[in-house]
Amino acid sequence: MAKKEEASKTILERAYVIPLRRETLKVPNFKKANKAMKAVREFIMRHMKTENIVIGKYLNLKIWKHGAKNPPGKVKVNAAKDDKGKVFVEIADAPKEAKVEEKKPAKKEEKETKAEKPEDKIEKKVEEAKEEKTEEAKKIEQEEIKELQKLHPKQHAPKMPAKPRLQESRPTAPKSV
Repeated sequence: MAKKEEASKTILERAYVIPLRRETLKVPNFKKANKAMKAVREFIMRHMKTENIVIGKYLNLKIWKHGAKNPPGKVKVNAAKDDKGKVFVEIADAPKEAKVEEKKPAKKEEKETKAEKPEDKIEKKVEEAKEEKTEEAKKIEQEEIKELQKLHPKQHAPKMPAKPRLQESRPTAPKSV
């Protein structure tokens, strides 16, 4: 059986303002955002003393927001190092993502044994009425289309054959002897 991974504990958490402008000035315009990402990684390596770094989604979006040619001059980030040496870097004002728990599908037998509520019956009747109305609307629409086709047949006037172009013969200059 697979072992459950124990949640790693955060042992160090710090906030940094990472200067990016000096680094991005050293490269051509089209490589500036790439260099900014490398600068973030190098800065965190130097300050958190590890090479295992994960850059968060919102930090990545912030750096690439204005394209590859115009990253921000500096970025405020939070860096959290866990007990395994892994550092997670995210922008300081990033929203916290809640963990979504997966719901187990209910068994069919349980659903069948439960008595239907009157509210459920009303909803079913409403849905059936809507379906009937849509079917009637489709029938009416098809009838209208048939009537319009009778009034406006698809016959067009015959095309006139194209006249062949005649090439005008131009007089040639006399040959000098």
